[in-house]
Amino acid sequence: MSEHEHEHTHGHTHSHEHTHAVSNRLGRAIGHLEAVRKMVEDGRDCSEVLIQLAAVRSALASVSRIILKDHMEHCIVDAIEQNDQTAMEELERAIDRLIK
Repeated sequence: MSEHEHEHTHGHTHSHEHTHAVSNRLGRAIGHLEAVRKMVEDGRDCSEVLIQLAAVRSALASVSRIILKDHMEHCIVDAIEQNDQTAMEELERAIDRLIK
């Protein structure tokens, strides 16, 4: 798996083991969402559109779980080791927005 690292202003390094897999999954979700838009434009049955939208939502939730898991296993561990309270606060805000 590829590893992607970047540094935020709060100083710890972000290491993501699943960057390639996440990118691929997002690409598929984008393609699927574009297909849903075409379904709407073509006047497809609303029930079919709703089922496909549920599939897109599920795909995005799956990607979110992967990103969150990577973040907690790497970025948050690094932040705790560096006593970076800002990173913990940012994680709390991100989770609040994710589960709204």
